Amino acid sequence: MAKANRVYKEKAPVVKNQEVEATVVDITYQGMGVIKIDNFPIFVVDAIPGEIVRVGITKVLKSYAFGRVSKRIQSSPNRAENVNQDAIATGIAPLANLKYDAQLIFKQEQVVQLFKKVNIDVDVNATIGMENPYRYRNKAQVPVKMINGRLETGFYRRGSHKLVPIEDFYIQDEKVDEAVTVTRDILRDLGISAYDETTKKGVIRHIMARRGYYSHELMVVIVTHSKKLPEAEAIATQLQAKLPELKSFIHNINHEGNNVIMGEQNETIWGANEIHDQLMGKDFVIGPNSFYQVNPQTMAVLYSLAAEKANLKPTDIVVDAYSGIGTITLSIADQVKKVYGVEVVADAVADAKKNAKNNHVDNVEFVTADAPEQMEKWATEGLKPNVVFVDPPRKGLTAELISAVSAMKPETFVYISCNPATLARDAVQILDEGFEIDGPVQPIDQFPQTTHVEAITVFKRVNK
Repeated sequence: MAKANRVYKEKAPVVKNQEVEATVVDITYQGMGVIKIDNFPIFVVDAIPGEIVRVGITKVLKSYAFGRVSKRIQSSPNRAENVNQDAIATGIAPLANLKYDAQLIFKQEQVVQLFKKVNIDVDVNATIGMENPYRYRNKAQVPVKMINGRLETGFYRRGSHKLVPIEDFYIQDEKVDEAVTVTRDILRDLGISAYDETTKKGVIRHIMARRGYYSHELMVVIVTHSKKLPEAEAIATQLQAKLPELKSFIHNINHEGNNVIMGEQNETIWGANEIHDQLMGKDFVIGPNSFYQVNPQTMAVLYSLAAEKANLKPTDIVVDAYSGIGTITLSIADQVKKVYGVEVVADAVADAKKNAKNNHVDNVEFVTADAPEQMEKWATEGLKPNVVFVDPPRKGLTAELISAVSAMKPETFVYISCNPATLARDAVQILDEGFEIDGPVQPIDQFPQTTHVEAITVFKRVNK
């Protein structure tokens, strides 16, 4: 797998607007094909290893360049046909041009290479894929922009601020796509403008829709820069008429000048403050700001497999770091004696407590705290869990959290990762802290058509 971080010490052998012909030799973690001229890497959208392509150079930097295919001289047998080009151009689905079997191999190899890079010898199983790797996302956060005086929804072209108007997002639940376009059309009809970051004028920043995969409950959130949503009642009335599954319509306020999509302030315009969905026999409350896996089909596979690999026992004490709204905590609670969950987002902890109550689970305890700090505190207080689960964000674990887990001396440490690069990095310290990897690493395709891959790694303590 290629990365754009190599240093090319001589002058670049290509210039902007030049055309070159070469064989695609690799693919990056961003899903771009790689060609090389005099060992100088050029990253190309919609190019697959093994293809011979003619490429127009679009940008040249010191150690690499970017290009665009002007002619495909020889296609790869792994190329998927009739692909949505907007999905590739915007990066919504950068691997959509690769047949699904090849995507699964690519993701397995990505994990293999990252562990090899940190000199850890480990077996990596074949990636567990989906039977239908399309239309799986249960949530969309879609930017809104005025284009030629017309409010549009879509996605930004990769590496630019140019919004590409899109109605079919390819990997999203069709009902979620429908909710976005229906909301967009209502805003258009009512003459409500999109917010412009340059002029600081306008109203709408994003439209967010999320749908329970099993419950079919639908939530629509309109994110504004302004404190008020114009025509809020009229929007609510029309949404109810056009979206029969609608259970919740919320106005979210975000007047910050950053790139965070959702603000912290929510106002329920119509319906409930949250929706529900089911997972592994439990019911979960999902609010506008709740973290809930976007692919509930593979989420059940992921968590079931993680629990199975942990070899849980009825006498076990378990810690679930980064517990969110309690999905892992509650899904394993009936298999163990007690589960402690820690999560830094207060609203998520409130949802987790509500979920525990709604599901009549009383052997769990949720704490609002930064996971590394709380793990250190628990270690100091003498908490000795048998099993620790971690499901961190893409930045992975901190050294302090790993040391705190080590101090607790659990028999089993289950790492669910959404970023194999930080997983491999963290594995080095985990092994140094007296653990060993137990069995193969298991990649799971939580995000088909994209370059992202989840992986479960089980560590067993060897230093008693």
